[in-house]
Amino acid sequence: MTCIVLNMLQMALDHDGASPGVLMFLKISNYFFTAIFFIEALMKMYVYRSHYFKTAWNKFDFFVVGSSLIDLALELALPKAEGGQEASSSSILSVGPQLARVMRVMRVTRVLRLAGKAENLQILLKTIVMSVDSLFNVFILLMLIFFIMAVLGNTMFNMVTEGDVISGYKNFTNFHQSFSLLFSISTGEDWNRIMYDCMDVGLGCIPGKTCGSPIAPVFFLSFIMIVSNIMLNLFILVIIQQ
Repeated sequence: MTCIVLNMLQMALDHDGASPGVLMFLKISNYFFTAIFFIEALMKMYVYRSHYFKTAWNKFDFFVVGSSLIDLALELALPKAEGGQEASSSSILSVGPQLARVMRVMRVTRVLRLAGKAENLQILLKTIVMSVDSLFNVFILLMLIFFIMAVLGNTMFNMVTEGDVISGYKNFTNFHQSFSLLFSISTGEDWNRIMYDCMDVGLGCIPGKTCGSPIAPVFFLSFIMIVSNIMLNLFILVIIQQ
C-alpha cells in the first residue's frame, strides 16, 4: 500500500515544463514502481498458482502490471525525437506513438489498486455496486424533475435574454438551453444572480430582453431545495440502506 501511495505522489509531480532532473527522477521512479508491482504479481502467482486468477482484484492487478510493462517496453523501444517526444516509427516495434501515450495514461489505474489493499474501500465499492439499481431509479426521478423544471423555465422565462448572467449562451429560450442552464444551476453556479435576472419586473425592464416573472424566486428556490438537498440526501439514503 505504501508503494501505491508513493506512486500516486510520483505521478502528481509530472507537469509541463519540468526540468530535466525532475523528468529523470520520474522516469527512474516509474521503472522502480513497475518493477515492484511486477515482482509482487510474480510472488502472488507463485503462491496462489491457478487460484490467482479466481479473484477479481488479482485479475485487475495483473491487468495493471501488464499495461505498465507494455508502457515500459514502448518507452524503451520507441526512439525519441527532439523535445523528448516519441518519433513516428520504431526500429523494434512498428507501432505509433499514439499507443505509447494511451499506455502512459493507463498508469493512472495503479491508483485503483489501493482499493484492493484496503478492506474499508472494498466494502464501500461493493456497497455502491449493490446500490446501482436503486441509484438508477433515483437518477431517472432526478431527470424527470429536470425535464419538468426545464419546461417550466422555458415557459416562464423565455423572454429573458439579457442580464448579469443571462446571455445568448445562458438562457431559457428553448428546452435545450433551459436544461443546460438548470444543470449549471444545480451545481450552485450563480443561481441567485440568475434568479435576480429572471425576476426583474420593474419599470426599467425591457420587454423581450430583461423582463422576467415575479414568481422567479419560487421557481429557483424550489429547484435548489429539491435537487441540491432532497435528491442528494435521497442518493445517500439509498447507499446507506444497502
